[in-house]
Amino acid sequence: MKRIGIDARLYNETGVGVYIRNLLHYLDELPPSDMQFYVYVLDTKKVNVDFKSKSFIIRPTTSRWHSLAEQVSFCQQLYQDNLDLMHFTYFSYPVLYGRPFIATVHDVTPLLFKTGRASTLQPLIYEFKHLVFKFVLSSQIKNATKIITPTESVKKQLTAIYGKKIGAKITVTGEGVDYQLVKATSSNHQLPKSSNLTPKPFLLYVGNFYPHKNVERLIVAFKALTIRPDLQLVLVGPKNYFSERLRAQTKNPRVHFYLKTSLEERIGFYQQASALINPSLSEGFGLPIIEAVYFNLPILASNLPVFKELLGDQFIAFDPKNSKNISEKIAGFLTNPPTVDYSGILEKYSFSKMTKTVIGEYKNLLMSKNPHGQVL
Repeated sequence: MKRIGIDARLYNETGVGVYIRNLLHYLDELPPSDMQFYVYVLDTKKVNVDFKSKSFIIRPTTSRWHSLAEQVSFCQQLYQDNLDLMHFTYFSYPVLYGRPFIATVHDVTPLLFKTGRASTLQPLIYEFKHLVFKFVLSSQIKNATKIITPTESVKKQLTAIYGKKIGAKITVTGEGVDYQLVKATSSNHQLPKSSNLTPKPFLLYVGNFYPHKNVERLIVAFKALTIRPDLQLVLVGPKNYFSERLRAQTKNPRVHFYLKTSLEERIGFYQQASALINPSLSEGFGLPIIEAVYFNLPILASNLPVFKELLGDQFIAFDPKNSKNISEKIAGFLTNPPTVDYSGILEKYSFSKMTKTVIGEYKNLLMSKNPHGQVL
């Protein structure tokens, strides 16, 4: 029985957390008979996992990502568990871990957008932490036995930064629609009672509020619209320093923040929105984009290569650095709403397919030989 470790310390987070939860869910649906999974979590009380398979062992750890404890205690724990293969699901990992491992690299945003505005830290501390991050990521890219990316766009970015040679060990898996969202959409859901949106039309943004998400420019572009004075802008995401700072700056009564919404409330927004809008400056995949496809929503989004990879020409593209262009594309959408055809997209991008590909990589690596000539 081969031992495979899975880093699930970000299980309860957005973004990477969705990836981890779906990976574990579909692994549990089709667990290989010759593998045992060691799942490392920060807080067992908050990790709502009830594995059907006996192939899973939950391993608590107190070592948070981007910490000294991760580099020392977590590394020791992994060695003690004597794993045949470790899967780091995030770009933070113990650099002294020398056994075979897979690394999932979701995006390269922190390398492309180095700005203290994306942090609550003091400038000198932020600068130091950013240098550490660059070192850790470079080490992970160099030492990983296999690298997983969600899109070809991220693969191209990695090879452009770290060299074409690493392309040979990169596998693109895709991602998909969260199984929890699919399960919860068996019925219609209502908007939060406090919303007062119905029957007003609204554009929907779903995601974080970090500076590279570009929501601030979206709000500026929305304010400049001269048609449809009844149109609203709904911003859905986590409640944290960045969302609260932006909300405090926003005085437009037609812009509404809904933070810490439930899954059912988020589904209600998707079901009743006029369109999804995503002004991001950088993405590795775009989970809200695929969720909008699932709900057959028209999409207005940045002209990023990754969105073109996911959607082809089935979205209204704009220059995310040009608020006037964003306003013009919204106005064009309102004047002449498009008919969308998302056929084939959900068949191509799914967490179930992703997990099958990951399992295939596990098997390939466990059957291969490491640099010392030993079977893993």
